[in-house]
Amino acid sequence: MSYIIGVDCGTSGTKTVLFDHTGAVIASETIEYPMYQPKNGYAEQDPIHWKKAMLDTIKSVMAKSGVSKDDVKGIGISGQMHGLVLLDKDNNVLRPSIIWCDQRTGAEVEEMNRTVGREKLVEITANPALTGWTAAKILWVRNNEPEIFSRIAHILLPKDYLRLILTGEYATEVSDASGMQLLDVPGRKWSDELLSAFGIDKSWLGQVYESCEVTGTLTKAMADELGLNKSTIVVGGAGDNAAAAVGTGVVEDGKAFTTIGTSGVVFAHTSSISIDKAGRVHTCCAAVPGAWHVMGVTQGAGLSLKWFRDNFCSSEKETARLMGVDEYYLMDKAAEKVPVGANKLLYLPYLMGERTPHLDPDARGVFFGLSAIHTRSDMLRAVMEGVTYSLRDCVEVFREMKVSVSDMMACGGGGSSPLWRSMLADLYNCNVKTAASKEGPALGVAILASVGAGLYSSVQEACGAIVRTDKVQAPDSEKVPEYEKYYQLYREIYPALKEKFAALSAL
Repeated sequence: MSYIIGVDCGTSGTKTVLFDHTGAVIASETIEYPMYQPKNGYAEQDPIHWKKAMLDTIKSVMAKSGVSKDDVKGIGISGQMHGLVLLDKDNNVLRPSIIWCDQRTGAEVEEMNRTVGREKLVEITANPALTGWTAAKILWVRNNEPEIFSRIAHILLPKDYLRLILTGEYATEVSDASGMQLLDVPGRKWSDELLSAFGIDKSWLGQVYESCEVTGTLTKAMADELGLNKSTIVVGGAGDNAAAAVGTGVVEDGKAFTTIGTSGVVFAHTSSISIDKAGRVHTCCAAVPGAWHVMGVTQGAGLSLKWFRDNFCSSEKETARLMGVDEYYLMDKAAEKVPVGANKLLYLPYLMGERTPHLDPDARGVFFGLSAIHTRSDMLRAVMEGVTYSLRDCVEVFREMKVSVSDMMACGGGGSSPLWRSMLADLYNCNVKTAASKEGPALGVAILASVGAGLYSSVQEACGAIVRTDKVQAPDSEKVPEYEKYYQLYREIYPALKEKFAALSAL
């Protein structure tokens, strides 16, 4: 039997999973590491922690499994996107990595817009200049740490630093490189125009591959350390969301996934590039060769439910503790008893401002229509519905862009809620499914490695053989029009309050 290793370098830790060629989990290991915040708005990690976590987890899964090194055919790596790893000519790390959630680069975003122009940036990179993305971080180092900038020989993303450790190759792939704002996203190559404008030497950047292409094999030293063969291939891999798309089978037109974690993500595959000039959603190269994806983000998805639980659901917490069940299960049961529309109560989930579709950091949460008849259960139902309305907003932007969504997977903590899945199905008016595997990005890059190793001829073929559906929630024909009435009213509330949000912020 053939086996594949999937490595997922996340923000809280690195998870490595050994799969067989059917996608079955043979062994898994996770090692956590810290994030540092030296100043308000800063977020950094030490790439050496990622390196050690990757090596130790690979050794662990091989030891646990007892699988022969001759049967391990390839390695795929997924990683947190946008992180800046700077190396000198001897491959020494020059400074801690400035990671995706760092917000120090406001001045550099303004500089990018002055230097290139917002419209040109969107045209080339498919996205407006963003504080969390990599190009602005490179400019910040140039502007604030010139001594370090002068010693740069290589610029890598987190997972691509791990590739260097494994193979000795300076390389990246299109999905992760799309989040650097240095890639010509329609052309799937580095943008000479942007590199020149920003003063970035092209030789600092790795070669760009497709996600399932082989980027190298293990060095002899690394093969010996890990107990693997030197001939073990390492493919391009993918950024975390693009890897999750492959791991859930979202690799064809019409397919999409919704993740309800702290924030909410709606992610759709498209074989034709589509760019939202308003910048409400992100467009990036997909992990499928010759394809792209669009991604909308709502800031306060699962966060809204957690906020409600922590402040208003102490009785559910206590009852859940006594019953030995999850408090969210009891909250689901309470919300199920309330009709669609939460007895004419609407909730705007803008606890942390909003990205898609409003791009408004001043937006704030609202209960609209609250009256003396409403109970805690009504408010709970309204919170869940409001989050679902905000996710539907993402889908509406996709539809404006001519990106079809007819087949939806549900992921993340919220995806495990039958009630939330039914709301999604009714508001999207399509089937909402869950994947049998919960390995997400690690499975996705293992699938990419299985293609690179020749076990499957294409990403689509591999997903067809490996990705399995667990549950399917169909839309309720009676509830669909009922939700639609409330959703259309929901859409009118933010425009009516937009100026008042700004006024509140200025007080």
